[in-house]
Amino acid sequence: MGEEIKKGRICVTGATGFLGSWTVKRLLEDGYSVNATIRMDPDKKRDISYLTTLPGAKERLNIYNADLDNPESFGAALEGCTGVFHMAHPLDFEEKEPEETKIKRVVNGVRAILQSCLDSKTVKRVVYTSSISAVAFTKINNAATDIIDESCWTDVELVRSVKAFAGPYIVTKTLAERAAQEFAEEKGLDVVILNPTWVTGPFICPKIPDTVDISMALIFGDKSHYPMLMDSSLVHVDDVARAHIYLFEYPKAKGRYICSALEFKIHQLSEFLSSRYPHFQMPTPDSWKDVPTFKVSGLSSKKLLETGFKYENGLEEMFDGAIESCKQKGLLK
Repeated sequence: MGEEIKKGRICVTGATGFLGSWTVKRLLEDGYSVNATIRMDPDKKRDISYLTTLPGAKERLNIYNADLDNPESFGAALEGCTGVFHMAHPLDFEEKEPEETKIKRVVNGVRAILQSCLDSKTVKRVVYTSSISAVAFTKINNAATDIIDESCWTDVELVRSVKAFAGPYIVTKTLAERAAQEFAEEKGLDVVILNPTWVTGPFICPKIPDTVDISMALIFGDKSHYPMLMDSSLVHVDDVARAHIYLFEYPKAKGRYICSALEFKIHQLSEFLSSRYPHFQMPTPDSWKDVPTFKVSGLSSKKLLETGFKYENGLEEMFDGAIESCKQKGLLK
């Protein structure tokens, strides 16, 4: 029991996802106890052994069923927690439901979960996982010299008008983060926000995560994802998990923090991949010469780095990890 008192208990919502599952792993390694929430699974049909067999899970991991559509369902998972990492967000790139419905659900869900944190009386800080999507798509994004920092907000109307890839996801992430900030200010809840760029690296969840799939597009030869790699940025999943823990523990953390480790153009990524993994056939530069650019670069991590946080992983670790996980899952020869 001494260990639990020392490190305390953290609730991770969306624990079955790419970042959620890796963060649970990280927290257990760091000596925390974890209450992990997963989507309703009354018949216990879903295989979550990748969480329950983690080192330390037997002693310090509890699994709770909870659903964003019914935020009260998170109450039990919050009991006794000093921190909450709110990572759950409906990922619907295929846009199966109207944007309006989605926005209402996500915004109401965020507010209700934060209200539950307030009601718990034990939660000292919430680290809310937003996204670079809520930061990067601003009008200034056309000029080459502009640095995107925490003062920038995605222009929701601009995203709607250009019908961007994953537009509704970008819009809901932006509005959900705004709702989280407004709630925190209104009610005096300590909410710190992390805005990671494309996250890649190894994964313990059963399916390949969308962002890993996108980062591996040159290896998979998936042209539909090239626009996202033309002028982009990446961060290793372990650095994002560590950043959550770091900001939870860092007393002076306040507001939002961009989390982006490195930037590249598609030809640089291609050169890196072909020299490090010569057995993969890289597409020729011709294959992306007419590809439109979905720009995710010019991001400043200065605010996060000034707290003393350090990124520990570069492209080598990102792709070594992603490739290894894909091989283990039978996605790569």
